[in-house]
Amino acid sequence: MAHHVLDMPVDEARVRALRIGDTVTLRSWLFGIRDATLIHMFDRGRRTRLDLRGHAVIHTAPNVHRVAPAPEAPVGYAPFCIGTTTSMRMERFTDALMEREGVRLIVGKGGMGPETLRAFAERGGAYLAIVGGAAALETTWIERIEDVDLDDLHPESLWRFAIRDFGPLLVGMDSHGGSLFADVQRDVASRRDAVLASLEEAR
Repeated sequence: MAHHVLDMPVDEARVRALRIGDTVTLRSWLFGIRDATLIHMFDRGRRTRLDLRGHAVIHTAPNVHRVAPAPEAPVGYAPFCIGTTTSMRMERFTDALMEREGVRLIVGKGGMGPETLRAFAERGGAYLAIVGGAAALETTWIERIEDVDLDDLHPESLWRFAIRDFGPLLVGMDSHGGSLFADVQRDVASRRDAVLASLEEAR
């Protein structure tokens, strides 16, 4: 197990060096994205002016405050509570997000499935897991909201966050076919089968 400090953006080689069980701290930039953002980008053909190549996205619809534009709030938004939502329902967008927009890392909770694992293996990506309920802590890692696009979808806009030591995050899925989430599912299924077999024997 190793710890990696990644100054964003990163190239494919840096991401392929990550293995499940490693930890990661992100620096510089992080992009917020969620269901509506992805639906509009890939089902409805909208494009963004923000450059996501080599970057990480976090599954979020942040709670923000409207404020007067200032150096600490250049687009008139201040972070209030920026938490992470469950990732699995955005499974079908992973390959397109990587292929068209060049995204390398996904930050979320709960893990993703086989389609995401295939995209990571083919294109060089990884899933960084964060503990659910840690929104207050996550928000302290965000220095400011630097930019926003597709803001008619608010709060499911496309956000660009300036971050300071965002993490540590756990590598839950890597580009080598590793998935802590799949491992847990297999273990649970095995234990369930053993329990059911023992109950059958006891009848």
